[in-house]
Amino acid sequence: MMNKPPHCDIFCTVVDNYGDAGVCWRLANQLAREHGWRVRVWIDDLKPLQQLAPDCANPPLEVCTWPSPWPETADTSDIADIVIEAFACDLPPRYIENMATCEKQPVWLNLEYLTAESWATGCHAMKSPHPRLPLLKYFFFPGFDDASGGLLREADYDERRRQFDESAFRAEFGLPPRAAGELTISLFSYPNPALDDLISAWQTWARPERPLCVLCPGKKEPARTEGSLTLQPLPFLPQNRYDELLWTCDLNFVRGEDSFVRAQWAAKPFVWQIYPQEGDAHRVKLDAFLALHPAGADLMPFWHAWNGWGKPDWQAFAGSLPALEAPIQQWANTLAARPDLASTLVQFCLERLK
Repeated sequence: MMNKPPHCDIFCTVVDNYGDAGVCWRLANQLAREHGWRVRVWIDDLKPLQQLAPDCANPPLEVCTWPSPWPETADTSDIADIVIEAFACDLPPRYIENMATCEKQPVWLNLEYLTAESWATGCHAMKSPHPRLPLLKYFFFPGFDDASGGLLREADYDERRRQFDESAFRAEFGLPPRAAGELTISLFSYPNPALDDLISAWQTWARPERPLCVLCPGKKEPARTEGSLTLQPLPFLPQNRYDELLWTCDLNFVRGEDSFVRAQWAAKPFVWQIYPQEGDAHRVKLDAFLALHPAGADLMPFWHAWNGWGKPDWQAFAGSLPALEAPIQQWANTLAARPDLASTLVQFCLERLK
């Protein structure tokens, strides 16, 4: 048993967008604040992290710029007890060499991308011996069932939501007070050819529910009304404030991995734009999730179209929104009843540090 808090190094390279930094920061925060670990985040680009978490320089976490090249030192005293390489980023060769000379081998994890594909649970916790050094790496998969590592969810999430004041949030960011029949929508997407058709459908929507679309992040310009639609740009929001936006809205368009998971915790109808891959490989991942979700069959037509396989039928999707609320809440409750990713990871590591 360890008589002091474990020391953890998390290595992160920012490939593009904000997802890599966002996931690593959420995990680091939980490990430090909820489990008492000493955590360093090594990241090769601080800008996304500074936007996602303006307080990232504050204790108890330590944020370090990943130096290139890594200092050529034989000192092993600074090697962490737990080493996490996020999303198969390559650890510095010198750091790996130093890991191999430690008296007690660190617990080395490769934190993988989230997928609902069935093969992932079979690979979760799989061992991978280093080809040359006496080191063992484990693959750690987030996921949606008990056979995976779970999803990131903070211990205080429910309490923050209970204390949330939607009226105050709307006033702070210049959103009008909620009007009768208003449908408030958040839009966070990659470039998408279907967006123009969707905006046109909102502008001409001849229904009592008048859409208010919150663009986040949006350009620095005032709100504007075009037909039935009001477009309201918001600045880039830090992670906790983005949760509040999801709680405020009736429908959330999200993208990638991090906002996708947060939309599920928000338990509001949502539309996921998955990160595009060559050869439409992402379609398999999208369909794997839809096959798990209790509302998957109803979500599929619009989600497919939003991701490039067809033309989005807003009228049909809008008509299905009331019926989606119950299964989406059911899904959130099911996920919340399972151990969160940070807790699962802590238990996994502590068993191997004994």
